[in-house]
Amino acid sequence: MIPIETLILFLMTTFVVVLSPGPAAIAVTAESASNGFKRSFLVILGIAIANVVFFVLSATGIAALIIASHTLFAVIKWVGVAYLLYLGFSAIFSDAGPLSINPSNKKKTSHYKVFLKGFVLELSNPKALLYFSALLPQFIDITMPVFPQLAVLCLITLCIDLACYSLYGYLGVKSVSAGIKPKLIKLINRSAGAMLIFAGLKMASVENE
Repeated sequence: MIPIETLILFLMTTFVVVLSPGPAAIAVTAESASNGFKRSFLVILGIAIANVVFFVLSATGIAALIIASHTLFAVIKWVGVAYLLYLGFSAIFSDAGPLSINPSNKKKTSHYKVFLKGFVLELSNPKALLYFSALLPQFIDITMPVFPQLAVLCLITLCIDLACYSLYGYLGVKSVSAGIKPKLIKLINRSAGAMLIFAGLKMASVENE
């Protein structure tokens, strides 16, 4: 249904975008450092479910707009390319590490509120909004049924969310005893930045039928 090259590019791009430290990663890491990995997983679930909501909105709205207008498709493509390049160069040239952990905060809230924190944070996250409006549609073949493609991409994104943010949860736990070195954060930033720039250039070279 979806060409293997498209799936690989989607997998790589989504993985790097999710792995790039941002508000969601900070929330997961801080919760894990403060209250343990199990509670941070509630934040991760909130983030993942919010992204499922974005996929539903894409299926009912954005995809229809793209199918109706090749001009809009082209505009979205270049907005997506510019966004990836911006993320990439920002990650490479940023002096400050984005992870800020405060393990001394031991105050616990209800499970529902912890889940809701991740859900609301992701719904209001500009990175997520731009991803689903500018990047996701470019991996959809408008000559084929849209909903099955979105279902496959949604499942892939859900798995990447759970894996990447679980890694941040693990880092949060480890940071309490070992600490996270600034050099490691810079390495993560610059590696992710380089991959985002590559993905942006790759996307710019793709011709849409």
